[in-house]
Amino acid sequence: MQEKYLIVGVYLAAVNAITFVLFAYDKYCARHDKWRVRESTLLFWSAIGGAAGAGLAMEICHHKTLHLKFKFGVPILLFLQIILIGVLLTNPGNIIEKVLAKIFQ
Repeated sequence: MQEKYLIVGVYLAAVNAITFVLFAYDKYCARHDKWRVRESTLLFWSAIGGAAGAGLAMEICHHKTLHLKFKFGVPILLFLQIILIGVLLTNPGNIIEKVLAKIFQ
C-alpha cells in the first residue's frame, strides 16, 4: 500500500516540477524574444498531472494568466486531477478494474 503512495508522489512531484520549469522558461523566452514553448506542450504537461505546477508558475511568473484556455483550463485540470488521484489511491472495491472490465467486454 505504501508503494502506491510513493509512486504517485514521485510521479506528481516530477511532472509538476517539469511543468513549472516549462512555464517559467516560456516566460523567460517571451521576455527575451527567444523561441517559445508551444502552448500545446504546456497544456499537455498540465493535463498529465502538472496542473498544480502550471498554476503555481502562472501565479509566480504572471504567465498565461490572460489566456482563457489557461486561466480556466488549468484550474479545471487541477480539480479533475485531485479527484482522479483520490479515486486511484483509495480505489474502494477495485472501481477502476471494474470500469475497465466493462469498457473492454
